[in-house]
Parts: sequence; C-alpha cells; structure tokens
Amino acid sequence: MDVLYGLHPVEEALRAGKRRFDHVLVARERHDDRLERLITQCREMGVRVRTEGREQLTQVAQTTAHQGVVALVRPQELLAIEDLFTANPAKPTAARLVLALDGVEDPQNLGALLRVADGAGVDGVVITERRSAPLSPVAIKASAGAIEHLRIARVVNLVRALEELKRQNIWVVGLDERGSTDYDRFDLSGDIVLVLGREGAGLHDLVKRTCDHLLRIPMAGGVSSLNVSTAAAVVLYEAARQRRVRSAEKPVQESVRRGGSSRSAKQKGLGS
Repeated sequence: MDVLYGLHPVEEALRAGKRRFDHVLVARERHDDRLERLITQCREMGVRVRTEGREQLTQVAQTTAHQGVVALVRPQELLAIEDLFTANPAKPTAARLVLALDGVEDPQNLGALLRVADGAGVDGVVITERRSAPLSPVAIKASAGAIEHLRIARVVNLVRALEELKRQNIWVVGLDERGSTDYDRFDLSGDIVLVLGREGAGLHDLVKRTCDHLLRIPMAGGVSSLNVSTAAAVVLYEAARQRRVRSAEKPVQESVRRGGSSRSAKQKGLGS
C-alpha cells in the first residue's frame, strides 16, 4: 500500500478517482469543516474512515506533517513511454507538451515539479527508474495532489526514451545554463518534450547531446541558475502562454484564409 498524507493529496486522490483506497485515518483531535467535508466525501464514495489518535497517524505517515489525515491506497499505475506517444485524451487536437526529468533526486523538488507540470497543462511526465527520487509520500505531499492528475511514465533509459519520442515527431528541448537560445525566443507552441536535469549538476552529457535544442534562462543577478522546479515553472508557463496565443490566433488566421479581414497580419512563431 502507498501512504498519502495531508488534506490536499487525499482530496485530490479522491477527486481523480484513479486510486483504490483501502481506508482513511483521521485524527480524533482535529475538528473543522474541511475535515468533515473530506469524511463526507469518503463515505459517499464508499471509502472506509477510521478515527485514531494523532500519534497513530504520525506513526503510519512517519511524519508529523499529516494535517490529521492519512490514507492507505493501492500504488499508482505508471505508464510506459509508448503511452505518451498519443495525444492527451483530454486535449486530442492540441500539440503535445511532455516534461522529462533527468535524475531529479530531491523528493520535494520532484513534488514541486509535478505541481508545476499539472498547472502548466503538461500532457505527460517521464521519470527514470534509477538515480532519481521515487514517487514517495513526501513527493506526493509536495505535489499537493497534482500527481493524481498527471500521466507519468517511468523508463529505464532516458536517452532511449527521448529517441523514441523524437521518432514520434516530438522535438527534444533541454534546459541548460550554457544553452545557446533564451527560452522566450524559442517557439514552444509545437510538439515538445522539455528535459530538465538534476539539482546542481544539470543534464547528463549523453542526454544533452540527445537534445535537438538547448535553451537557457538569462540570469541578471549573481547566481548562474535557478532551482530546478523554479526553472521548470518559468519555461513551462512560457510554453503555456505561447500555446494560448497560438490557439487564439487560429480563428483569425482561418478567417483570413476564407476571405475575411483582420487588422493583425499573420505572424511567424517565436524562433522561426
């Protein structure tokens, strides 16, 4: 069984409906409306709820940061890389945006990355089996439940997985402080997998050589780079912005092709 702790992770797991719950523990010392709503939600979904002392929850969660809620659930089923070849069923006509993590080892960073990925509308996440943080309760808590809404594929060899994504006409773009192009000068609106490296060391050399392009985030201060989850937020939200702009332009461009008029001339995308 996996252990989920904290209100957000348990609420999101219930809402997503992809996990099979064994039971949920709630602290008898906690009494508030939010906890009562969670208990009601569990009962409506047929999930067993048990009331225990806070110390018992701490023992099960192995942390005091459980907020009075601990759930025991079946492990999440991870995907194979082939499952990310097709478009996200929720966005079947949209360009694909995939996040690949090259050895992120800190579970807090992993959770923060998953939270950013979900918020930016990423269609899939690729993680490696070795030399990377597992999808532990700490990572799940740091993701604030975002892990429940993401398609996550675990691979043995990241380079091989990236090559397979290339064969599906997806550009592989790495983020590196020595990259030749600023991230906001590159067209991120197409089919792209963004690759981020491990804390402190960045991308492995072979992964870097596999990338079609290397982008950088220009730094105006004294430090040379951002934390990996912060860097991911900067670039993924720029990708999301470009995709919104491209989506808004399509009706105008279609009108021009059909003989309509528009003040805005058709423009090429960034990086073109």
